[in-house]
Amino acid sequence: MTDAPYAAICKGIKVPPSPYLTETRIKRIEEARYEGEEIAGALSVVGPEDRVLELGAGLGIVGAVTAHNARPEAVLSFEANPGLVPHIRALYALNGLDDRIEVRNELLISGPDRPESMTFHVHNSYLGSSLIDRAGRKTTPVEVPTSAFDAVRAEFAPTVLIMDIEGGELEFLAHADLRGIRAVVIEFHPGVYGVDGMKTCKDALRRAGFAKVKSTSTRFVWTCTRDDAAFTEPRPEGGWTRQIVSIDNGVVVPPDARSHVQTTGVLTSTGTAVPHAALWRGQRLLTERPEMPDTPAKRLPGKWLWGGVMWRYFPHFITESITRLWALDRIDQSDLSGILFVPKSPENHDEPPGFQRDFFRLMGTDLPLVEAREPLSPDLLIVPGQGFGLGDITRGTLEFRAAVRNRFALDVRPEGPGKLYISRSRLGPQRGALLGETFLDAYLAREGYEIFHPQEHPLEVQIARYRAATHVIAAEGSSLHLYAFAGRPDAKVAMLLRRKSRATQHIATHIESFTGVTPRWIEHLRQTWKRVDTPRKRLHISEPDFAAIQTDLRAGGFISGTDPTWAQPSQAELQALLGTNYELA
Repeated sequence: MTDAPYAAICKGIKVPPSPYLTETRIKRIEEARYEGEEIAGALSVVGPEDRVLELGAGLGIVGAVTAHNARPEAVLSFEANPGLVPHIRALYALNGLDDRIEVRNELLISGPDRPESMTFHVHNSYLGSSLIDRAGRKTTPVEVPTSAFDAVRAEFAPTVLIMDIEGGELEFLAHADLRGIRAVVIEFHPGVYGVDGMKTCKDALRRAGFAKVKSTSTRFVWTCTRDDAAFTEPRPEGGWTRQIVSIDNGVVVPPDARSHVQTTGVLTSTGTAVPHAALWRGQRLLTERPEMPDTPAKRLPGKWLWGGVMWRYFPHFITESITRLWALDRIDQSDLSGILFVPKSPENHDEPPGFQRDFFRLMGTDLPLVEAREPLSPDLLIVPGQGFGLGDITRGTLEFRAAVRNRFALDVRPEGPGKLYISRSRLGPQRGALLGETFLDAYLAREGYEIFHPQEHPLEVQIARYRAATHVIAAEGSSLHLYAFAGRPDAKVAMLLRRKSRATQHIATHIESFTGVTPRWIEHLRQTWKRVDTPRKRLHISEPDFAAIQTDLRAGGFISGTDPTWAQPSQAELQALLGTNYELA
């Protein structure tokens, strides 16, 4: 720290003279009211082990006060206004903070297609400078270099984010991957993007697992935090995915409507979110933290096991509604009242599909399955982490794989031929299809394969067939997720791909992790059609190249070499199968 003159002091930080210091501003700095809400929030969450990323350094006071008082490991600040940067650096030098805090004259961009530079609009009052050039304001445009947020996040590894970027937070939060960040202090700017934009920012934070700290938050400045489990996607090797927590008199909040991402989950009796209850798909959190209901939740007597989100659609039921069942191997079921879920489709009150009860019975439990359709408060809720699902967690935790091995369909014996083709030809085009798959059915039947339509059989029959088959060919689909729970470790498996989808990798990972067999991918598609009435890719229909599939299956040892070349159906035959509701994708 030097003996240079200073114009003001705030919480131990000396502020050197600069053209930006008016008498009013100096007074506010001295009284710790200048950016006081941001400073209070930062000092409430930053500690010695933190690495702080600051977007919008302004005069440098917030970052310097944080570095001086909270003594984090490092602070990295970004400021777009080039006129401010020399004064920020002078402030750091005056207070001897050069070794702990750095400022860069760059814009940090989280979105795709980042340009090398962007136009920043400098206002006479630096507080009004912004990427957004609002009408009626006199500004000077300057070109400012950019950096990629993902690269900075990987290099600097921030744990706390402080953000005051004059409206740019809306675009930043729309794309930012906030993994590794446990706390955020953010100022909203509804004057730039309106109240709806502010709500969008807050929703993005909630969706990422952050909860507002009420004691240090105001309407326009939020301090929010999340614990490790709340912002880390489930991983099979350990952490919250392999933990079980017990919640006394908590609150289960169901979703209001069906949507891809829903506001639903489990709260403690004091309103804190229970992150172990969340549902993730890959790196995306599908269950946003709910607020405590305005009216008291209805008491649910007894001890309950948390089941998560209950799907009625088999592909997601088999991957996302069974993820907590590993706990059946770890707890005493005798005093459980049942398994408690929230519905994926709260508006659907029809009788639940039979496969739900059948699967749980095959996992060795006859406990009642209950869906919360209003806020419920169980006396005791046992919440296991997500031990399985879609994404990296498709490999399953050690505990989940063990529970499947120890419990699943123990009384079902192998029954059926050694060669099995799992066909989708009777599902109809509304489920996505291989165009002309009935021709493929016929070709494989000549090779000695049973043409098996799993949706026409109880789960026990499906499992018996899968346990008997030594050679399995399947049109890629959700039936292979059930196969992964029951397939033989010595089987040969081939997947006929019918689309470009991440789901294919999930299926392959599931089979390999649970059976030890690496499935052979066979991808020979000539062309793909899409529905004219919907953009949903899972409804695409693709024409397979039958001769190429035959060659690949022959090379993999699935079929003999004696059958003539598999002929391609004529365009007239294919068009008759397609109908008029499709066009080339």
